[in-house]
Amino acid sequence: MNQTLHVPGPRYGALLQLLRAAETIWNGSRLFFARWDLSPSQFNILNLLKDLPDGLSQVDLSRQLIMHRSNVTGLVDRLEERGLVQRLETPGDRRSYQVVLTAAGNQLIREVLPHYYFAAEAVWGSISVQHVNRLMSDLDEIMANANGISQRNLHQN
Repeated sequence: MNQTLHVPGPRYGALLQLLRAAETIWNGSRLFFARWDLSPSQFNILNLLKDLPDGLSQVDLSRQLIMHRSNVTGLVDRLEERGLVQRLETPGDRRSYQVVLTAAGNQLIREVLPHYYFAAEAVWGSISVQHVNRLMSDLDEIMANANGISQRNLHQN
């Protein structure tokens, strides 16, 4: 689009509402996970590792979490201090570690998941599955558009 808008367009309010919804869900998840003394990001790490007995490297965790590696390091440090994950040396690479769930981490994630799955469904209330599927498709398109804008801005700088 070559023209510049000097007033919000007709979908500007929807973008703000989407951002508000994401922030509301994130804040709610902080409260939700507090009963297990977890942050949403710590839960996400445990959830990613639950079906991976060989674990993931911190680089792979950062990619999957869309988070900088230094933030993942702090999260893994705190989870390791609690005995929920363990860093194992990667054979052939002394600078890299695989992060794996411990028995305590596995037990905790299995305890949390049923409550999490219930809350994840409850968030939708009476919105139909068909509507949710349509929304997911729309969100995929929004993400692709946002990525395209980011790429164009990256190449303009």
